[in-house]
Amino acid sequence: MGLNKKSVDDFNANGKRVLVRCDFNVPLKDGKITDETRIVAALPTINKLLKDGGKVILCSHLGKVKNGPNEGESLAPVAERLSEKLGKKVNFVADYNVTGDAATKAVADMKDGDVVLLQNTRFRGAEETKNGEAFSKELADLCDDYVCDAFGSSHRAHASVAGVTEFVRKKGGNCAVGYLMQKEIDFLGNAVETPVRPFVAILGGAKVADKLNVISNLLEKCDTLIIGGGMAFTFLKAQGYEVGNSLVDLEKLDYCKEMMAKAEKLGKKLLLPVDTTVAASFPNPIDAEIEVKVVDADKIPADMEGLDIGTKTAVLYADAVKSAKTVVWNGPMGVFENPILAKGTIAVAKALADTDATTIIGGGDSAAAVNQLGFADKMSHISTGGGASLEFLEGKELPGVMAADNK
Repeated sequence: MGLNKKSVDDFNANGKRVLVRCDFNVPLKDGKITDETRIVAALPTINKLLKDGGKVILCSHLGKVKNGPNEGESLAPVAERLSEKLGKKVNFVADYNVTGDAATKAVADMKDGDVVLLQNTRFRGAEETKNGEAFSKELADLCDDYVCDAFGSSHRAHASVAGVTEFVRKKGGNCAVGYLMQKEIDFLGNAVETPVRPFVAILGGAKVADKLNVISNLLEKCDTLIIGGGMAFTFLKAQGYEVGNSLVDLEKLDYCKEMMAKAEKLGKKLLLPVDTTVAASFPNPIDAEIEVKVVDADKIPADMEGLDIGTKTAVLYADAVKSAKTVVWNGPMGVFENPILAKGTIAVAKALADTDATTIIGGGDSAAAVNQLGFADKMSHISTGGGASLEFLEGKELPGVMAADNK
């Protein structure tokens, strides 16, 4: 997969203008940042470049920006918080054009050790379209070297993620990955390509359709594949079980049969729930108190739906993790946002916390679950990218990773 990439440790930024693509897509409420995890995660790379004596130019997207530039998705609050964290002023360029005259002047006025933050890259419009080429060149014109440290966006071939590298490279600049990206490559990439065995993969979440290629790719790489969450019911239905009103993707029944046959052919263990926690309906609101019972996986009542793995399954899955040396987990075991339906996810998280295996949480809902349930500090690595980590697990090449120079 070509994962031996040049990193920030492979060049010295002294006197250089370095453009760093960060992931500052932070949650905001009334203009205030409610979770600064992504800002904190970017600090090691920024501090290294500042220590070198570089001029650090930061860029990122924030939000979806569907109706054009707006103050609600400006990076101004990030600049403020970043200034506090770095202990120095971050010069924020509020220009909606991102790379216009204001940005050019701000960069020209920089001294070694200064930090500039450009406006939300998505204010420029669709970064991946034809317009992206002009934007890529303008970003490259602002800098001498480029560092990508935004794993959460690395699966998108956007101007600020991949396009810019072509123009930086043309003028002899370095295109490297930051510490956060390096960590993702080391853990996620190498766990899948060269795992220490036994290698156990755990997949959950709602839909089989979201994880088609992940299931197939991981079956080839892992020793045991564990399936939980809503997607498990399509597998159970494919075995001919009654699944009541549980979430089922009828178009994917044949696919599930193929995957079960593939596991058998490859001599891999494919573990499915042996019992499930059912209720009369989905909780509304999601954290509402709800009456549940645990039934065997082949005895789900026709008028009920499965919303979490059952107690026997939780023990089965925890046992499978005990002897593992590498565990990758993507997707919760049930509706973990509800305390009554979080037991399966908690059991799996606890099993991972108790093992001495390398434990990798593949972003998205599973990352939210281990953070919310208090197990984050017990995991070897929690990925910062939901979609990106899924594509990595599929075995896809990520544009943001591939665009960096090889060592």
